Amino acid sequence: MRKLFFSESACKETKLHSAPHSWLPLERGNLSKSSAHASGGTSIESLMKMPEPAVLPHFKPADYVDILAQIHEELESCPLDEKSCLYLLQFQVFRGLGEAKLSRRSLQSAWEKASTIHEKLIFGAWLKYEKKGEEAISDLLSSCGKCSQEFRLLDFVSQASTGSHDMSYDEESDEFRGSAVVHFRIRDDMIACDRRKLAALSTPLYAMLNGGFRESYLEVIDMSRNGISPIGMRAISKFSLSGRLPYLSADAILEMLDFANKFCCKGLKDACERKLASFVSSRQDAIDFMECALELGCSILAASCLQVLLNELPECLNDEQVVRIFSSANKQQRLTMVGNASFSLYCLLSEVSMSTNPTSDVTLSFLEKLVESASDSRQKQLALHQLACTRFLRKDYAEAEPLFSAAFSAGHLYSVVGLARLTSLRGNKHFALKLLDSVMSSRWPLGWMYQERALYLDGDSKLENLNKATELDPTLTYPYMFRAAFLMKRQSVEAALMEINRILGFKLVLECLELRFCCYLALEDYRAALCDVQAILTLAPDYRMIGGRVAAKQLRMLVLENVEQSTTADCWMQLYDRWSSVDDIGSLSVIYQMLESDTSKGVLYFRQSLLLLRLNCPESAMRSLQLAREHAASDHERLVYEGWILYDTGHCEEGLQKAEASIAIQRSFEAFFLKAYALADSSLDPSTSATVVSLLEDALRCPSDRLRKGQALNNLGSVYVDCGKLDLAAECYINALKIGHTRAHQGLARVHFLRNNRTGAYGEMTKLIEKARNNASAYEKRSEYCDRELTKADLQMVTKLDPLRVYPYRYRAAVLMDNHKEKEAIEELTKAIAFKADLNLLHLRAAFHEHIGDISSALRDCRAALSVDPNHQEMLELHHRVNSQEP
Repeated sequence: MRKLFFSESACKETKLHSAPHSWLPLERGNLSKSSAHASGGTSIESLMKMPEPAVLPHFKPADYVDILAQIHEELESCPLDEKSCLYLLQFQVFRGLGEAKLSRRSLQSAWEKASTIHEKLIFGAWLKYEKKGEEAISDLLSSCGKCSQEFRLLDFVSQASTGSHDMSYDEESDEFRGSAVVHFRIRDDMIACDRRKLAALSTPLYAMLNGGFRESYLEVIDMSRNGISPIGMRAISKFSLSGRLPYLSADAILEMLDFANKFCCKGLKDACERKLASFVSSRQDAIDFMECALELGCSILAASCLQVLLNELPECLNDEQVVRIFSSANKQQRLTMVGNASFSLYCLLSEVSMSTNPTSDVTLSFLEKLVESASDSRQKQLALHQLACTRFLRKDYAEAEPLFSAAFSAGHLYSVVGLARLTSLRGNKHFALKLLDSVMSSRWPLGWMYQERALYLDGDSKLENLNKATELDPTLTYPYMFRAAFLMKRQSVEAALMEINRILGFKLVLECLELRFCCYLALEDYRAALCDVQAILTLAPDYRMIGGRVAAKQLRMLVLENVEQSTTADCWMQLYDRWSSVDDIGSLSVIYQMLESDTSKGVLYFRQSLLLLRLNCPESAMRSLQLAREHAASDHERLVYEGWILYDTGHCEEGLQKAEASIAIQRSFEAFFLKAYALADSSLDPSTSATVVSLLEDALRCPSDRLRKGQALNNLGSVYVDCGKLDLAAECYINALKIGHTRAHQGLARVHFLRNNRTGAYGEMTKLIEKARNNASAYEKRSEYCDRELTKADLQMVTKLDPLRVYPYRYRAAVLMDNHKEKEAIEELTKAIAFKADLNLLHLRAAFHEHIGDISSALRDCRAALSVDPNHQEMLELHHRVNSQEP
């Protein structure tokens, strides 16, 4: 099924300053064999100057399972007002793991569990910022009569708590010395007030009007020098009588607020700031009123101003006045502005500023406030490490070192990376190694430790450490790139290509695509080089290559001159071929080229979005869907793309509405397909199958191309299999294969298996493996149709091709457990858990721990797993059972 996961996919890991390739001829049309060979020596040397992996400004606990378990345990018992902070910490853990879908869910939970209006507005603004670029989705939801709640502004006036701030006194016993009416002279005006009512506004006024002061006996009191105008004083008099403010201008309310502050009139002050809060509608209003709110300690007014400013992130941080408000606020002002949520506020501001410019003075000032706001050890670890990273990037090495050291001492083990880099910069690589060795000897070593250690070694030792880093964490990019560069230096371009293909087989990283582009140039395979640069431009249209010096578009034009031009018909044939061979990057490249000339751009952008989803680049996929919507050739086509946008963002019912609206205008393949797809994915009712079959048959009767009809036939076959209609399913899969839908081999294999023909199933999957460019999933599926030894071999191949696939680890662990090798089984799971926070891995390891009687470890895994999915029923049952066994 088509799924959209809001993850910070690998394509987001782009570094513009990647390896410099100075050997690449940049002169127009000068990509000849002789020029490449003539400059080959220089190119290899420059390629070897790999940029060091970044010191990541994330919260990266050495044992994330332990910290997630702690958070879950604390969430079960902590007071309501502490939950948001714990979910924020959980967000930071998942962010450090690169699990953006999980981190966003934690952010959503922080918003839902917010116990104060300040937390509500901060996490609401943060969610809106995280979903920046999705405003169109909000508009689409509105068109379906649904509103996304987190985009709404809070009504502070009604949500803030109210209470009586008037003085209480006994009407009978309290005798006032002066007359019942007192007049206040303000220049030439006399304002009559009820002495008793005015005195009730505050203790100071009571003392003045009925205490030992001479004003207690005066009938006229001069107030000309107290900053209040006649209009303001009359309004105060009316408020003392009715408890309500008359309608006045903001300036008059400000005068009254100042008066209320001077004379400690809490009720009047509360009423004034609530009234002023309703006037805050623009950024400039917020700036102007915030200054007053912070000076006078008006928390409701300050919160209202804060909401308007945060609602404009990130644009408002370009305003110096806004930055000054946040950067200069002292502890008391922060308390007024955001209550006890100061750490959450500066977490958000730092996050936004770092994403814009991690070395700016603005980022630095926010991170300094973050450190000031940190209240516990874990908050301090994050804040100190992030500030240290910014100092390091700014080359403020003297200031960075004590910060890294403090974070490390507080328990953030990853901060040793910063300390080692700084030690190395001073020329002491030996001490940098000692630092890392001391960390590695104290615990189970992690991939990043070996990667970092390799930076301070040479020759075989360096490669050994990088190989170990990949073994422990195959998701690390730097080791693959270094090995590829090393092989290029040895004039083994083919071997370099194989190395870089290892990671591109399961993780799409722009800098790796760039390196492969250079390998292809060295091999003078310009068509393959063109493919990669066009894939790069699909993912990042403004990407710059060769250390950020040259636009990728410029390099594409140079390479294009060395490739024979293709007609539109040729491109369609290439697209069919690449799609059939499951070459997703190649298909992206063909579509990029077609978009330059083809008039049916909506269809092409839609195809592009399908490929980007398969490559786990959901943000790019959503951008392509938006472009498909913009370039739709008709209303019914536009409605289909809107339906997919809604479906892919979790709004299935609204997606169905769009499909039905499209069908009402014109019956089309894509509208029926969308409706069938969404219905199949959203309903568990078995009777729905008949409707889905009917919709897919309607789709197949409409005009479309082979690419989409193959997908529809494949989906129809799956529905028939679920209904037990194997003959009809086989017919669908065979017809799909006839028009080049290679993935139908998998469906046909399933039919063979259900007919007890394991040999036939194995054969079908073998055909898919032979045809598919990316075939880790095919090996995994084939493993189900063979004996144990062949299964083991296939699953080893799966792990080699795509180490992020979870099933092979679980299978191997289960086999080891069956053979009573409990320790090895747990180690097999631990190896994968170290770099992938997966519910199933944690679940199985928890069960294994329970089986061997290690209840504390089982409970820890249960709690960490429930941080990944709090509603997983089997996990909840295991947690309950294990928890009851804890002594």
